[in-house]
Parts: sequence; structure tokens; C-alpha cells
Amino acid sequence: MDTRSANDGSSVAGSEASKMKLQLPASCDPPQPGAPVKQLVWIVFGGTGHMGRSLVKSALSHGDLVTTVGRIIETPPEAMALLNSDTCLGQLCDVRDAASIARVIERTLKRFGRIDCIANCSGYGVIGACEDQDEHELRNQFETNFMGTLHIVQASLPYFRQQNGGRYLIFSSTSGALGVPGLGPYCATKYAVEGLIEAMAYEVDPFNIKATLVEPGLVRRDEPDSNMNPLPTWGHFLIKPASEAYSHATSPALHAKRMVQWLGDRQPTSAVKCAELVWQLGHCSYPPLRLLLGSYAIESIRDRLRSVTEELEDWKHLNYPIPPDAPVGEREEKTDKEGRNEGEYREEGDDKTDKDEREDQEGRDEGEDREKEDDDMMEGITPDVKDSEGT
Repeated sequence: MDTRSANDGSSVAGSEASKMKLQLPASCDPPQPGAPVKQLVWIVFGGTGHMGRSLVKSALSHGDLVTTVGRIIETPPEAMALLNSDTCLGQLCDVRDAASIARVIERTLKRFGRIDCIANCSGYGVIGACEDQDEHELRNQFETNFMGTLHIVQASLPYFRQQNGGRYLIFSSTSGALGVPGLGPYCATKYAVEGLIEAMAYEVDPFNIKATLVEPGLVRRDEPDSNMNPLPTWGHFLIKPASEAYSHATSPALHAKRMVQWLGDRQPTSAVKCAELVWQLGHCSYPPLRLLLGSYAIESIRDRLRSVTEELEDWKHLNYPIPPDAPVGEREEKTDKEGRNEGEYREEGDDKTDKDEREDQEGRDEGEDREKEDDDMMEGITPDVKDSEGT
């Protein structure tokens, strides 16, 4: 993907010119501009957040049918009801509650008759040092980010298997690939989501079900009505006051807070352009396991992977001998293993020696046979010395 397409530049929501510039790689087999596209039915969890809102608008603008799901604790039912139309169904749920998600899926099937693509844009995080976050904050992040994703998957997979097809687009984060100081528990939830979806993708592939982890980096809200939008720019994040140990200006634990305050509304990656690419992802034939959006995501994750690779190279020469105070059974097991390995090496060496000796013997036998043949030939063509003298 040309990551520059999701970066700096003014957003032109709904502009055909903008859409023409945004295209996933041909290897994904994305929908082509101007070509007919099959109408899909979407469920977008977190549809009231700035990324979810942009995705809902993109799908509707392309003629798809969408159930947009808001959070019960922040959006009144009247506001969601205003979104209802022939092509859109507004619903409320709490992703921490499996029964709430099941109701959304049931109502979507009743309204549109099928489900093709499920996107989870919901998320919650606390900005603060790991030590400062209490059990309630830790559990709330895991219940929302990880358990919410798991509830969505478990509620919809039986239907997708019966349908023999379906698509999951799970919004992760660069925080799911690298540890960010000040976002430790949030990173932990996203790491867990990444492991869950990667494992699940292998399990459901025989049922023609695909899953992609979408990893955006520093996405700004740039819908046309963003000035009137009451949602916070950084979505559902709580900034927790730092304790004395982590409150000094240069504390690493304040890194995430400093980053948010410095960026403000200057995030380089456009939510509208990201949504266009994610819509294509829902329609492409060969989706990737991960889709990184924006240069920040690509560069930061590449640097982290490079660091891991360098560490592997630095430490790969080390072995780990059994310490002298190890249990007797563990030392005996190591000795037995070394003995077996030595025996295998000795047998391998003996086999090689026997093979070399056989080859040498065969070479000597072949040489003797050749010399005998030469003597027989010479005997027939070489004149006898006595006969030669008589002549």
C-alpha cells in the first residue's frame, strides 16, 4: 500500500477524485474504480468513534448496508435512532456484555437478512504509568478491548461458518506491536487482541472466513462536522494524574501524555482516507493479516522489529548450560541427551569411515582389474622377444 495516500493533505470526504487515488495493492484484488461491487452488509462496533464514524460513512457512500453500533454508556437511544434509514441501522450495546452483542447480530440479520463483514473499532485506554493504574482501570481496558473482541467473534462465528464465509476487520493499534511508556495496560490488551486474531485466522480459514488486524497510527478526526463533534480527538482515553514517583517532567511514564499534548489535532493520518482503504479491505479477495495505515505506524513497527532482530543476532551464540545446583534428574537428563548425541555423532562418523574404506577398496579392486585387462591386451599385440630375434 502507498502509505502516503493516508497521510498529510486535506480530506475530501465523498470526493470521487480522492477515492481514485486510494487503492490497496493489486495482490489483494481490491475493487476497481468504476467497476461494479457486490453490496455487503456491515456491522461496525464503535461506530460513534471518529474511526468508526468514518468507516460507516464510507460504506454507506459506496452503497453497502450498515449496522452502526454505539456505546450504551455515552450515546442516548434517540441519537442512534436518528441514524436509521433504508441502508443504515443504529444500535447500542456494551461490548463487555456478550448478550448485548448477540442482540445486535440478531437484529442485523432480521433487518438485512445476512452479515458479510464485522468491524470492531471500539476501544478504551488509560494514559498513565503501569504502577498508577488500579485494578478497576486494568480490568475495564481488558474487558473492553480484549473480551469485547472475543465476545464479537464468538457471537458471530457460528453464523459465518454456516454461511461459509465472512470477514473480520479488527482495529488494533501500533500499541499492539510495541510497548509505549504511559500506555502499558492498553498495550497489553492490544497485544492480546493481536495474538487472539492471528491464531483464530488459521482456525477459521477452512470455512472461508478471513480476518485482518488494522493498525492505524496517529489518526486524526477530519469529518466535515468535526468542529461540532463532541467526541474527544483521541477517542476513549482517560489521562490519569501521575503519582509523585512518575510526575517529573522527563519521566518516561509521561511519554504518552506528552505526545498527546504535543500533537493536539496535528495527527498526520486521515481517518477518512483510512476508512476508504478499510472499506476496500472488506471487499478485496485476498486480505492481509495486518494492514498498517500511515507512515508513523509503518516506521515505528519496522524499527521495533529491527530492534528485535538485532537482539536475536546479538544473543544467538549463547548456550544455557545446566547450573551446578540443578536437580539431579535434570543433570542426568542433560547427560543422557549429550550421550545420545555423542553416540549419534560416533555412529555417523563410523558410517562415514566404513563408507570411505569401501570406496577405497572398490577403487583398488577396480585398478587391479584395469591392470589385468591391460596385460591381456598387451599379450596379444606385443611380439615375443625370441620371435623377433629369429625374424
